[in-house]
Amino acid sequence: MTTSAQKPVRWGIIGPGSIAKAFRDGLSHSQTGQLVAIGSRNPAKSGLADDFPGARIHDGYQALLDDAEVDAVYIATPHPGHAEWAIKAAEAGKHVLVEKPLGLTAYEAEAIFHAHKKAGTFAAEAFMYRLHPQTKRLYDLVAGGTIGEVRAIKSSFGFAMPKFDPDHRLYSNDLAGGGILDVGCYPVSMTRLIAGAASGKPFVDPVQVQGSAHLGKSGVDEWAAAILTFPNDIIAEVSCSVSVAQDNVLRILGTKGRIEVSDFWFASGKEGGTGTIRVIRPDGTVEVVEVVEPGWLYSFEVDAAGEAIRAGKQQLDSPGMSWADTLGNLRTLDKWRASVGLVFDIEKASRKTTTIKGAKLSRGPKSIPKRQLAGVSQPTSVAALGFEFFPDFASASVLLDAFHEAGGNLFDTAYIYGGGKTEKILGDWLTSRGVRNESVVIGKGAHSPLVYPDVISKQLTESLDRLQTDHVDIYFMHRDNPDVPVSEFVDAMDAEVKAGRIRGPFGGSNWTRERMDAAIAYAEKTGKQKPGALSNNFSLAEMLDPIWAGCVAASDDEWKAWLNQRQIPNFAWSSQGRGFFTDRAGRDKRDDEEIVRVWYSEKNFERRDRAIELAKKLGREPIHIALAYVLAQPFPVVPLIGPRTLAELEDSLSALDIQLTPEQVTWLDRG
Repeated sequence: MTTSAQKPVRWGIIGPGSIAKAFRDGLSHSQTGQLVAIGSRNPAKSGLADDFPGARIHDGYQALLDDAEVDAVYIATPHPGHAEWAIKAAEAGKHVLVEKPLGLTAYEAEAIFHAHKKAGTFAAEAFMYRLHPQTKRLYDLVAGGTIGEVRAIKSSFGFAMPKFDPDHRLYSNDLAGGGILDVGCYPVSMTRLIAGAASGKPFVDPVQVQGSAHLGKSGVDEWAAAILTFPNDIIAEVSCSVSVAQDNVLRILGTKGRIEVSDFWFASGKEGGTGTIRVIRPDGTVEVVEVVEPGWLYSFEVDAAGEAIRAGKQQLDSPGMSWADTLGNLRTLDKWRASVGLVFDIEKASRKTTTIKGAKLSRGPKSIPKRQLAGVSQPTSVAALGFEFFPDFASASVLLDAFHEAGGNLFDTAYIYGGGKTEKILGDWLTSRGVRNESVVIGKGAHSPLVYPDVISKQLTESLDRLQTDHVDIYFMHRDNPDVPVSEFVDAMDAEVKAGRIRGPFGGSNWTRERMDAAIAYAEKTGKQKPGALSNNFSLAEMLDPIWAGCVAASDDEWKAWLNQRQIPNFAWSSQGRGFFTDRAGRDKRDDEEIVRVWYSEKNFERRDRAIELAKKLGREPIHIALAYVLAQPFPVVPLIGPRTLAELEDSLSALDIQLTPEQVTWLDRG
């Protein structure tokens, strides 16, 4: 039922399975929504029209998104389809409620939210229990100190399927089956909510996740458990299963008793009824808190979404799953999966050969500017992508794909990053996407303490194996060792050039001018290839203290004069000041030790002030001005950017169209 005051939100459903029928029932008992269409890959399936009476049946999911009379979409496909169709829905201007988990990982969820933020549409993860009045009552009991200070939480969601069935979605590796993503997300979301209630916050994320699981014959977790440690000293035990029946009682243990709720995700029942919260005192006495609610369970998420859509909001209010709440939940599940080694086959490079939207990799309409660097065989993007933070191929490929589609072709990695994981991820991506020949790969080796000539060849051999290629396009020694004659390093790198394993310029990362000059002079004297690239810090803010041992900055006047004279490209790391040009820094902010130690000086703050002033005039952000400053130098500087999300990537790339004049560059630096 809907109110007459406003037109109902017109819903379409993608993936008309069993959970879609539960949502259908919620719609029929809602105050805001109306089912108008479904999208099915098998529209002629027997009984479909009977299951969804009155709804238009579209042939395929895209057809539903193209339906102008659909306002919002409930996505009920198997897990691997959530991200693809949630993003496509945003591009079609549709609001979405996505069945849990929103994505397979937090990285997929970030991509979904980024798409909807740009589209101005609503998006939320469909944890129906979070919107039920019983959940709010439970939150209030904990927040009000009913059981004193919370010390521990125990929660499970587990059941036993009749038998192992490789074709059932819960056992299917290709459908990301198993317990953690399907039902483990419930106890995790609840414990994070209760930890939040105990701290007066909407939720709190754990600081540590230790998991265990049994991976069955299909490779999915059939039963699993984890210990979550929260910053407020609460310890939670969560468990889930698809092959083992559990008691499924939520237990919240406090200093003045405990709270117990059976099957909390059903609240007062799918069709309404009375929910029961038991408060058990230390002496054994029991207080029963009843929540009488005639409303149908799934109607609450329909109406919460509908009211948010009508109000022009893009996300749910607590205790519904806000964007930050969903991201925190998925990051916890990511850690749980990582701790038990659960990677689905569809997440591996051999299978994950398309983008997050299920398409083959291609260049988009907008392109990152390119420049020709001396010694490099093809023009390179003016910024290089570094990505040392990603845990696996599936997560990294979201950003790698986006960078390529935006016109990027320059990738920065190193032997030491992630113990070799970063190189392996990049190699898998280059191979699975078939773009090695159009990509320019930066390799780095000989990091402290192994800064010796013979290490270069040994590490490069390993790097090339990880990268699945026979050469790098640009090579840097990662550090310098002044105790070794510079000639020996030049000889070692020149030998790799002659062997065809370095097919472009080489040079030093974190090298001094004196060593670079000596290396160039030696090469010119002996007919060897001379160093033709540098990779030192360069930014509008001068680095006062090395971020890491052995680091060298090239931002002062002497360095600028040298770079201008030599015209050697500097592949600049931390080119945007590592947060100094964001609101993380400020004369009155001293909680970030690294920013304070490395960047805080009155001279740098004056530069920051000018960047803020110019940003306001141009309608940009100070960090954009900082990047534009680097690119506007009279000598080639290639900033190495390290975004972790699509939003951060697009934000960095948005600065590439800022054209600063020489006068503005001088003013930013000197005033």
